[in-house]
Amino acid sequence: MDVAAAKGLSAYRTVLALPGVASVTAVSFLARLPASAAAITLTLHVVLTLDKGYAAAGVVGAAATVGMAIGAPLLGRLVDRRGLRPMLAITLSAQAVFWGVAPFLPYSALLVSALIGGLLGVPVYSVTRQSLAVLVPPGRRRQAFALDSMSVEFSYIIGPAIGAVLALQVSSTAAMWTVGAGWLVAGGVLALLNPPTRVADAADGGPPPPVRQWLDRRLLGALLATTAAVIVVFGTELSMIAGLQLGGQAGWIPVANAVWCVASLVGGFAYGAARRSRSLPLLVGGLGVAALPVALAGPWWSYALLLVPVGLLIAPSMAASAETVSALAPEHVRGLVTGLHGSAITIGATVATPLAGLIVDIASPAVAVLTVASVGMGAAALVGLLGRRGGSLPSPPQRVLNRFREDLR
Repeated sequence: MDVAAAKGLSAYRTVLALPGVASVTAVSFLARLPASAAAITLTLHVVLTLDKGYAAAGVVGAAATVGMAIGAPLLGRLVDRRGLRPMLAITLSAQAVFWGVAPFLPYSALLVSALIGGLLGVPVYSVTRQSLAVLVPPGRRRQAFALDSMSVEFSYIIGPAIGAVLALQVSSTAAMWTVGAGWLVAGGVLALLNPPTRVADAADGGPPPPVRQWLDRRLLGALLATTAAVIVVFGTELSMIAGLQLGGQAGWIPVANAVWCVASLVGGFAYGAARRSRSLPLLVGGLGVAALPVALAGPWWSYALLLVPVGLLIAPSMAASAETVSALAPEHVRGLVTGLHGSAITIGATVATPLAGLIVDIASPAVAVLTVASVGMGAAALVGLLGRRGGSLPSPPQRVLNRFREDLR
């Protein structure tokens, strides 16, 4: 075995040997399967069963996404105040009701229910990263979050495939009930495990710090970089799909996507095995630069090859994002800050798809790739600039930030 690979495996074994880390990693992977299958299951139900078309399916998906973006910080705050199990009791009950009745709802009712279901969705990504930040010492968090990012890649290879096969080969009702059952099983195991979400010594350490103390330019920069990274990834993905479809090569989409996923897994492994972390703005900027050549792709094999550099930076960017936010989160508001991180990811996904789709329609997939890549590079430059400058924010942004802080109280 290569020496570097051996050292990398040793670093991951050390992290997994820490008390509670292996069980949290395994349960979070289980919980991410229904999470990753939810979107395609809803889409196929709206298209195939309700016969409403993909635009209508996209609206339902957007409603669920908006709900998740709003709900993640609120549910994180509930975890800070009441603990993990009360939050899981509420969200699992909501998911059981939603996925149980959703197959029988007309479109308008499904749209409203998707918004509420997203608002009360189980924040498995946020909970996992919050627990890892507690269980893993700062010096080992890079490996822990890299492992977490690789777990996400595996779940998105398996979950959507299960949802699609059930919806297409059995029925969308069976697929939706399977997703609901998956949530109950995974959430129940997570409740039984009840991983820590706050350092024990800080549990009764006094009142939480004022919002102005932790919601500073460093955290805002990390959240902005996170959103930008997700915009690059989702926008590039849609552009790749559109490019292959318009070129009559739609059958090669799974191959190009599989190459991309494998590249991300390799990148995540290498990032966790590296001797030191890389700055988040550098990784996000690199992600944008790596996406630029995808605009030149034509045949399917060129997409597969040009997506490899992008894939190599996906898992490292998301791992660095989680690592940065966890380092900036005070213990008393760790759930809230982790929820804000989840919202930053959700907002990026919400913005990327319609933005790239609109540009594909009015211009071309190549222009869409160039646009989302520019977003990543621009955000990285802005975050780097904010990190170097001292003092307060300029007046108008500062007023907006102050109002946001008041809303969080």
